Amino acid sequence: MTARWGLRRRITLGLIAYAVLLSIGVAVHGFYVNENAEHLVWESLLRAEMDHFLSRRALDPDYRWPDTQTLELLTFPAGAPVPPPLGTLPPGVHDEFMLDGRERVILVRDVDGQRLVLALDIGDLERREYDLGWALLASALAVVTVMAGLVAWGVGALTRPLSALATRIARLQPQETGQRLQLPPGATAELAVIADALNDYLARNEQFVARERAFIDSASHELRTPVAVIAGAAEIAAATADLPSSVRGQLARIHGTARDVERLIGLLLVLAKDPARLAEISDRLALDQLLPIIIADHRHLCRDKDLELRLAPLPACELVAPLHIVQAAIGNLLRNAIENSDRGVITIGLTDAAVVTIDDPGHGMSPEEISAIHARLARGGHRGGGGIGLDLIARICNHLGWTLSLDSLLGRAPASRSISAPR
Repeated sequence: MTARWGLRRRITLGLIAYAVLLSIGVAVHGFYVNENAEHLVWESLLRAEMDHFLSRRALDPDYRWPDTQTLELLTFPAGAPVPPPLGTLPPGVHDEFMLDGRERVILVRDVDGQRLVLALDIGDLERREYDLGWALLASALAVVTVMAGLVAWGVGALTRPLSALATRIARLQPQETGQRLQLPPGATAELAVIADALNDYLARNEQFVARERAFIDSASHELRTPVAVIAGAAEIAAATADLPSSVRGQLARIHGTARDVERLIGLLLVLAKDPARLAEISDRLALDQLLPIIIADHRHLCRDKDLELRLAPLPACELVAPLHIVQAAIGNLLRNAIENSDRGVITIGLTDAAVVTIDDPGHGMSPEEISAIHARLARGGHRGGGGIGLDLIARICNHLGWTLSLDSLLGRAPASRSISAPR
């Protein structure tokens, strides 16, 4: 399963990413403004100094520029060689120019065939600017770190009531009635909307469950009673002496069908109950003793076929489960094997791990038919028109935590059906 990010993490990382992008944007903008401002300052300063020098020299041809530690004037008379770095530069201001191993801003101007170069040493300023940049970066990281902590704390405070509400929802018990979510004082309007919607759902679900339980209780009583009457009447009638064999056979069929319907009702009622409550109606069963009884109840289905039910050697095996459910599940699988076989031997086996296996020599089911059964189980669909009953057994096995396995190859024998029940 893919891990999902919590709302707190998403909001926190989103705000931190926003803060980081905002800091980067401010830094880039500040760097751009600073570079342009520096260039304007250097250009204004150097042009003012150069104009001052030219105006003084116009008044006094013997005027000499006084160099300082940071500002130096280089003059190259007309026809005199100019060093390559300076001779190839066009007139104007050039920033971050290396001259004599030092970083400078220079102003190049040609006056009466003479090249004048006014150079300002900015090495110290650049070092201070570099140190200031690192200081600003460190302060930005500190601000982002503090902001991340504050955001995490704030988002945690905002989502904590939502987590508490989720915990209350997880503690709701399906079998209890009258459960409602209570919001703490100061809960937000959004939490109140969620709680009200869920409380409304709980109320409607209780009404639905009450109707379902009333139906199940009524169906259990109203269906079991007439079926029991039919089975009892058929059994009593079959005990009458001097009955024709055809009538006795029909009575036996009525009695057997009534028992099958009673087991089917039991299966449907089990599906309507919570698996945790099935322990109340479970028994400790000896599967090695129960299997021969189930096989004996189904031998009459082989009378019109050239089929033999053969029981493999049975190890001692006990299982805790509802008796009528085990009888119906194994009985339906055995009946399905008989209905899908024409002749040969159907072998019923048991392992000490409580795995019941039924192998038949029949024509088998296609992979598409087996897939259709599992697909109906996966989507909770109703029984199809095939009449095999395997989808109902599969739902029962899934409900009880058992495993139903079908292995059948079309046109090949044997086909195999097995039920594995946890002990």
